[in-house]
Amino acid sequence: MKIILIVLVFASPVFSQQRTIAITIDDLPVVSTRADLKNRQEITRKILGHITKAKVPVIGFVNENKLYAGEKRDEKQIDLLRMWLDAGLELGNHTFSHNSLNTNSLADYEADFLKGETITKELLATKGMPIRFFRHPYLQSGRTMQIKADFDAFLNQHAYTIAPVTIDNADYIFSRAYDLAYDKGDKKLMKKVGDAYVPYMESKLAYWERQSMRLLGREMSQTLLIHANFINSDYLDNLIAMFKRRGYKCIDIETALKDEAYRLPDTYIGAGGISWLHRWALERGKQNLEPNEPTVPDFVVKYTGLTE
Repeated sequence: MKIILIVLVFASPVFSQQRTIAITIDDLPVVSTRADLKNRQEITRKILGHITKAKVPVIGFVNENKLYAGEKRDEKQIDLLRMWLDAGLELGNHTFSHNSLNTNSLADYEADFLKGETITKELLATKGMPIRFFRHPYLQSGRTMQIKADFDAFLNQHAYTIAPVTIDNADYIFSRAYDLAYDKGDKKLMKKVGDAYVPYMESKLAYWERQSMRLLGREMSQTLLIHANFINSDYLDNLIAMFKRRGYKCIDIETALKDEAYRLPDTYIGAGGISWLHRWALERGKQNLEPNEPTVPDFVVKYTGLTE
């Protein structure tokens, strides 16, 4: 009997708390080399199909420059966002042009921000919803504390909350490789890239779990950044299944941000766009950075020519 009990104890997964994660998706309606409308509609339908089947809350962040043909509104592209709202999901502001706060003046950045909320606010209003969340492009949030403070005041004035990211990753490199392989008709390479994608994402998730434990002594409510791209249209269901296998419950971003960790100050003014977990760790000294962060497999990096 004692042996059986020991086996049962060690066979059962043990989590010190309910793991939670908010899924956030950037660069809506679509970011892909598959630029024609039919393919953009297919990518959107498949992403939303995975979300709906899994019954998980998701917020998508919009670049409204993708909603125009020249100077005119493109209703077919706007319809892609209507699909998100019809699926019961929320939309946020990701600026009009996907500009960087690190390389543009604050005045220009704020103007692009306001330009980037016009259609999204209009669409949300049809569902009785306000626009509430903002995501910095490239996760670049200003090179001085004064810029950060001034932009925070601007966001408060316009009733926005920053959508931080704790689980940062390079899904965009996988996306580029997947797109290029598709464009060249290389299905074998597409499968190889796809087969490497979810294991890579799981290794990154495990890394950010360790960083959370190192910094906070517990696992916080995480926020995941991925993109509205081709590879996620094929693999988002696998990603969600992986989260659930690791004991995660998918929650909305508003609930995730109730975690006290998000009250920690963001004093990062470096050039790169990095996870908030690393921002908070750097605030306490580099020795608080968890080592050995996983990287994209070499074959994916070499094929795209991109770097993390």
